[in-house]
Amino acid sequence: MSALVHSLPDLVMAWGRGRAVSRPTPPPTAVPGGFRVHVAASSGRIRHVLHTFDSDRLGRIATEQTAPGSQIRIAGPTSVLHEAVPPEWVMDAAGHLMTVPFAPRPAEAPEDYRIEVTDEGDLTVARALHRGGEAASARLGRSGEFGVFDQVNTDPAHRRRGLGTAIMEALSNRALDLGMTTGLLVGSDEGRALYEALGWTYRSDFPGASRKETETIA
Repeated sequence: MSALVHSLPDLVMAWGRGRAVSRPTPPPTAVPGGFRVHVAASSGRIRHVLHTFDSDRLGRIATEQTAPGSQIRIAGPTSVLHEAVPPEWVMDAAGHLMTVPFAPRPAEAPEDYRIEVTDEGDLTVARALHRGGEAASARLGRSGEFGVFDQVNTDPAHRRRGLGTAIMEALSNRALDLGMTTGLLVGSDEGRALYEALGWTYRSDFPGASRKETETIA
């Protein structure tokens, strides 16, 4: 199934549900044009994620969210969010919403490494192990037919050996075995080029902004 059959609102909502599985945080609550969710399980900070919006609404949300660390993310141009939020908000690193149709992939670990994949309910975790220690890992939160990749990390001592690709391919294969059809992730500027080389498709800019944390005076 082509990832392009899915609408942007469908993708944004699925990303929110799958990411909540990965973190884990309480499930997102639907709001007009998107959803809201706690930034962390025990936090009072709220993240609004919107696929449909206008500048006035973004400004109102930013004004109403007074807790430091509150966040807004949109599927749309970075400039729109930047111009809508007040000065006490700062832009986060750029993000890009991307998709891929799951298909069988060779998931071969480099020499001296072993890939381990485990399921924990709707969460699947892949780890690259080296001499008993963890060299890389990634998480996949299930949201119906979607698998949301999250927290793809490689230890600095083990980078540039293909581990990130290997564990993502292992997760893709497991997702396919579990009946998922489409992968979702949010990549950085640097990550976007890597994921496109692996067959992922850019769907939308996905910028975020957050209210400045309260400064501590010594």
